[in-house]
Amino acid sequence: MISFKSYLVTLLILTLFFISCKEQINSTTLSNVNSTSEHPNLILTKQGVKDIRVNLGSIPIFDESLTETKAEIDTEIENGIEVPIPKDYSGGYTHERHKRNFLVMQKAGVLYQILNDERYAKYVKDMLFEYAKMYPTLPVHPKPRSYARGKLFWQCLNDSNWMVYTSQAYDCIYDYLTGEERNMLENDLFKPFADFISKGNPQFFNRVHNHSTWGNVAVGMMALAMDDDSLLQRALYGLKDVNLNPNMKDNDGGYINRDGKVGFFANLDEPFSPDGYYTEGPYYQRYASYPFLIFAQALQNKKPELKVFQHKDSVLLKSVTALINLSDADGEFFLLNDAQKGMSYYARSLVSAVDIAYHFGGNNPELLSIAQKQGKVTLDDAGLAVALGIREGKTQPFNKNSIELSDGPNGDQGAVGIVRSGDLELVFKYTAHGLSHGHFDKLSYALFDDGEEVVQDYGLARFVNIEQKGGGNYLKENKTWAKQTIAHNTLVQNKTSHFQGKYDIGSKHHSEQYIFSVDDIDLQVASAKENKAYSETQLHRTIVIIKDEEYDNPYVLDIMRVTSETPNQYDLPFYYLGQIMQTNFEYSKLDTPQVLGKANGYQHLYKEASATASGDNIKLNWLLNNKFYTYTATTSNNDDIIFGRIGANDPEFNLRNEPTLILRKKNFKDALFVSTVESHGTYSPISEFAVNAYSNIRNVSVIYNSNEYTAVQIEMSHSKQNIFIISNENNDSNKEHNLSIDDIEYTWKGSYTLINL
Repeated sequence: MISFKSYLVTLLILTLFFISCKEQINSTTLSNVNSTSEHPNLILTKQGVKDIRVNLGSIPIFDESLTETKAEIDTEIENGIEVPIPKDYSGGYTHERHKRNFLVMQKAGVLYQILNDERYAKYVKDMLFEYAKMYPTLPVHPKPRSYARGKLFWQCLNDSNWMVYTSQAYDCIYDYLTGEERNMLENDLFKPFADFISKGNPQFFNRVHNHSTWGNVAVGMMALAMDDDSLLQRALYGLKDVNLNPNMKDNDGGYINRDGKVGFFANLDEPFSPDGYYTEGPYYQRYASYPFLIFAQALQNKKPELKVFQHKDSVLLKSVTALINLSDADGEFFLLNDAQKGMSYYARSLVSAVDIAYHFGGNNPELLSIAQKQGKVTLDDAGLAVALGIREGKTQPFNKNSIELSDGPNGDQGAVGIVRSGDLELVFKYTAHGLSHGHFDKLSYALFDDGEEVVQDYGLARFVNIEQKGGGNYLKENKTWAKQTIAHNTLVQNKTSHFQGKYDIGSKHHSEQYIFSVDDIDLQVASAKENKAYSETQLHRTIVIIKDEEYDNPYVLDIMRVTSETPNQYDLPFYYLGQIMQTNFEYSKLDTPQVLGKANGYQHLYKEASATASGDNIKLNWLLNNKFYTYTATTSNNDDIIFGRIGANDPEFNLRNEPTLILRKKNFKDALFVSTVESHGTYSPISEFAVNAYSNIRNVSVIYNSNEYTAVQIEMSHSKQNIFIISNENNDSNKEHNLSIDDIEYTWKGSYTLINL
């Protein structure tokens, strides 16, 4: 029996065969049309439509994407149009319906162009006129939470989403409409809409932030569709003669606009580093990548003289490969700053980004392998280019190696270091704050094993678009917990977050890169310093991944140095995921968990058990996804060992109840935290056998520590010893060093060395 999908494909191919034949007969006429027609010209071009039609039936990934889209939109047409009066937050019915409407309009528009079926154009037209009737009657949205309330949605951000997608639909049906119909839509809907999100909300439009990127692009895309140069200039360079209060803040506590930089090009220049890293982090880079790249595509098609893809040394094209590198083995993005777990390059925005980067960025064959994993392409010129590349066998693997991505407009505001070895991926954060979505977590890290989080970053406290949880918006715990330093794998001084947990302070500073050396796959080192998180205190963290040929898996060495002018309490949390198997120390479990503190995130942590260190190594052995891991840490006599769990003072169960181990040093000026993390064994629930369930590391010890050098000795289970030495004050790779430890002379060149004994 022939499946419905196969039937659709066959019907589609037959229909387009006749269209193609007709076009070939009238090729001279078509060329004349191309030379004078202006639409479509945003994401589809006249030539692109022609090429798509000619190739249909022979480009599998495109054909499948088209068949899937056609089935989806045919169902929407059958169900009819609904344009409800707005009333809900994210996740609510009216919010989701209007969101659905702009997505289906865009898809229906491209179907009209590709299939030349007027049903799709009529559907878009009828829906647009429903909006044109309703929009002039709408007040601002009734939900009051946003600093920039929309009309269709509770915030201008979502209104801008609507315009970005709708502009593409309008471009696709432009020639289907009469001149009178276009005038009505532009004067009653599009121009008032553009004015509202820009002139009506300058605090939203005139800033550098992912919000304003969407706003700028919304106005710019519609300007291109309407051929309105005045609106286009507004989109590219911002509103003029607008004086915003420099102390005005958004809902996340970030300043609206303190430096006066506005417009699309400012949003391209400021948040992106020269390496393509977006300062808000990969989660929001993923979100902003759609407006950035879709507008760039439209500008390249219609205003090639702007050379948008060459702007800032092709930073938009670099941003796509940077974003892919900021994902784990499963394609899920690392949780830097506000970020929801599970977001990945399978998102529709990344399908578009990959296709555009391939089409306009020199046809990088590695991007084709990502497109194949995504399993779909955009129904436009860029998607066709990818489909043709795959069909022609040009695909090459996208190899994600260790990489450092600088932060800041000029690449001089710290960086993110990603160190990969075997199945291990470690992401080390020493960046700028990250605008209003930043967290107070300097020198934090997270660890992944074959795409699974082992040592986690919590991410954001939000259930995106789930209405039951705060209307799908950020929960109060995002500020009281997720942003706070104790929620991350980094050092906390005196139970106070970095920069006092204040955006005004944190946004002025960034960490400093010290070493990033990954050429030797058996010894990779990332090291950074933070001198401003606490007054008169300096933090220096070094992460080393060592691959020992005698063991299956590499292991992580973590060295956190703290120097201060005054005695302090230092907490270093370790957010492991999984089930404790064993410790090598005795602990007391509390009958009733106690809350660890009153503020700075501590109010959300329970103390479940505790122990006092004797000065020996402590070991925590745990099981996650049928793999064994061990954390080994050096201690000082009388250090506190705290087993904690997230979830205190959480009456609505907004937080995940996950564990942590906190190593606490009290009344120290200078302190040194040294630990290792290793993956070393497996368990089969079928055979019920545990293999290599115990640590391969016998002991970790600090054999030398001064302002100039730190040396750590690691004793392995086969009696082999590794000594890692780092120069704490000189990172010159050509510097010769000589150090005597216990009457043994060690000599090496460069900022660090690993000595095998």
